[in-house]
Amino acid sequence: MMKNRFIFSLPVILLAFLFSINLEAQNYFDNFPVKADPKLVGNNLCKRLLETKHQLYFDKGIHYAEVCTWYGALRFAEQTVNKDMIKKLRARFELLFEIEKELLPPPVHVDQNMFGCLPLRFYSITKDKRYLDLGLPYADSQWTLPKNANEEEQKWNKKGYSWQTRLWIDDMYMITIVQSEAYKATGDVKYINRAAKEMVLYLDELQHDNGLFFHAPDVPYYWGRGDGWMAVGMTELLASLPDNDSNRARIMKGYQLMMKNLKKYVNTDGLWNQLIDQPDFWTETSGSAMFAYAMIIGVKNGWLNNEEYAPIARRAWLGLCNYLDSNNDITEVCVGTGKKNSKEYYLKRPRIAGDYHGQAPILWCAYALLEK
Repeated sequence: MMKNRFIFSLPVILLAFLFSINLEAQNYFDNFPVKADPKLVGNNLCKRLLETKHQLYFDKGIHYAEVCTWYGALRFAEQTVNKDMIKKLRARFELLFEIEKELLPPPVHVDQNMFGCLPLRFYSITKDKRYLDLGLPYADSQWTLPKNANEEEQKWNKKGYSWQTRLWIDDMYMITIVQSEAYKATGDVKYINRAAKEMVLYLDELQHDNGLFFHAPDVPYYWGRGDGWMAVGMTELLASLPDNDSNRARIMKGYQLMMKNLKKYVNTDGLWNQLIDQPDFWTETSGSAMFAYAMIIGVKNGWLNNEEYAPIARRAWLGLCNYLDSNNDITEVCVGTGKKNSKEYYLKRPRIAGDYHGQAPILWCAYALLEK
């Protein structure tokens, strides 16, 4: 009798064991130590943004890196239903309608046009039409050929691409984020369709067989933050793109190929180096945070295997939190970096703390970890 009872209990034990494994798999993005609690980290970085000055282009026009951070803070405040934080972030923006109007970036360059994602996000939250009226022209003007367009810009426009097309890898966040937010704000599929078409162009032209991207065609180095822009650009686009979009499969293929190969280059900090495939380089946090964000969203949406990628993303988040200083500034951020065909150039780039290029993707990770 005892023997039969034991045999009968085996399936129950097995089921309980399998359930415990599944439960553990779901907890990769929970139960963080206090220092790495996404809600605490996110709140601290939002407060840090509110106490810092604007970052400007040559003393005029808000810089895209601040826009990325502001956008991240707003997404975080939405995710945590922090109405007081949204109110403070909105108060910072309200000045741009009147007192600080001269700080609005002119929609004449891909980096400046991406500013539109911020008022468009505010519109989606508040339904205040002033935000829509301010933000939508930044999206529309990316596909409106200016009268003084040069030959190259005219060529891209004639092919149906943005006249701002440069085949620079950071474009694939700058273009896709404003077009995605325009789509969310209006429901007009032209915005998301044009962004998807643009992304496929960049993937076909620039992605290598190893899933990564050179900083430029004539600069054969896989620079972390440069590749990070591609990673988060694909991620944001896939999160907004309808399932039946004809370009979705191509973008997903490019995204998954990149994530698969990034796994190979995780360093001892659980992060990625300034040049991704160079083990003798230093840990660079802005690109690392972008890769972490792309993986977190990928796992949560089922684009990436949970057991394969969630531990990598968790370890990356913990590693990033180790680089936050007492001022809530992320350290080891590579300064703004133009292309140069020199390995030594990338090795010796200055590293700073609190730069918006780094603050932004940490905030993105924080709200991504809290999404259900």
